Amino acid sequence: MGLRDLVLAQILCVVGSTWVGVAAKLGRAHAVFWLIAISLFYLPLAAVVIYLSRKIPLEGGLYRWAQHGFGEFLGFLTAWNLLVYAVIDVPSILYSLPTDIAYMIGPSASWLPESKLATGSIIFAAAVLISLFAVRGLGAAKWLHNSGSVLICLAYGLLLPLPLLVFFAGRPVHYTPIPLQLPQMSWLNLAIFGQITVGGLSGFEYVAIMAGECRGAARTIGRSVWISAPIIALMFILGTSSVLAFTAGGPINLIGPIPQTFSLAFGGGGWGVGLARFGIFLLLARGVASASLIFTGMTRLPMTAGWDHLVPQWFTRLHPSWKTPVNSILVMTAVTAVLLLLSMLGVKAQETMQLLLNASNVHYGIVYVALFALPLFGSAEFRLGIPPWLRVVSAAGLLSSAVAVLIAIYPIIGVSSRLSYASKIGGTVIVSNLLGIAIYKSRKK
Repeated sequence: MGLRDLVLAQILCVVGSTWVGVAAKLGRAHAVFWLIAISLFYLPLAAVVIYLSRKIPLEGGLYRWAQHGFGEFLGFLTAWNLLVYAVIDVPSILYSLPTDIAYMIGPSASWLPESKLATGSIIFAAAVLISLFAVRGLGAAKWLHNSGSVLICLAYGLLLPLPLLVFFAGRPVHYTPIPLQLPQMSWLNLAIFGQITVGGLSGFEYVAIMAGECRGAARTIGRSVWISAPIIALMFILGTSSVLAFTAGGPINLIGPIPQTFSLAFGGGGWGVGLARFGIFLLLARGVASASLIFTGMTRLPMTAGWDHLVPQWFTRLHPSWKTPVNSILVMTAVTAVLLLLSMLGVKAQETMQLLLNASNVHYGIVYVALFALPLFGSAEFRLGIPPWLRVVSAAGLLSSAVAVLIAIYPIIGVSSRLSYASKIGGTVIVSNLLGIAIYKSRKK
């Protein structure tokens, strides 16, 4: 992958359709929260990733960084949490597809997201597709990823000016591009802040997992971050304002907030319906491409751990023609399928989506705590030459990551049981890390 591929991959990996809906629940205070999250997490993340990708430009990315800074055990555990995040995040991305399809078809398909059979069929078909692309390798998959990135940019290109289009069409709409209302501090707002921080603004370090498949990784990964960072920030802030312009005072569909916005803006009939369906199709295609990118990255982690003999060498076997880790891909496909089945048991669609998002956010938050701790608490050899300003921004990133991890068990929607909700998230994190420790110790023996 070259610089263009990496810039598009950054946008695809970071920008999603869910987070503008989550942020819109903050009302007119969303821009202040976005700016705080950008200052305390997003910019520090960009700085640390650029520095470490130049310092250690190796396949495995954060796994290699943590291994160099903390040693083999904590390096493995960091990679394990990153892997579990990806395994959970892929289903959460795919889980939005039935909702997007329902909005694209219209009111007659409103039953689709709550139908376990229909939802499962759509998601599993998409999972098989991205698995096939992963086996074929980045030579083919990068075109899917690049196309998805272009499509999400087109979808936001339709979303951002939407309030102005509706206003000039003669319909009243209350819209402020960047509202600067001071937020009220509450557990709910803090929980939303945690989600948009580690969930919405994360992903810069993810492409470094595939550093061995990038041209001039030490230079191009850092450049891709600087190019994509301001674009992503504007997409999130202005996109949230557009969603808020049409959903203020009403319920927000956290699975498909942008399709909901398109439907509210163009639902009256005429040419607008076709435009709304086109915008929703763009999001559908982006969802598949984003899931493919994350799935491709997570299949490299067992392979690199296998090189270090921390998991069976079986995971390092490459496809004879395409040189992809085919056994790792097969295992990750099976794990993703099982997780999808378990996540749909006994809860409604939006609660399932929030469980998946928060469980993945906690694992990702743990990864970011490790990432930001490297410049502060890594080995003396690792910290040699790290400038003081990088340690300051790392402390800000560490604080915001820790807050996001601790607040993740607080639901931002109505759930059937808060205790059950928190137990599912906390239990998933504890069990997954105990499993990772057991795997590490068994391999060391």
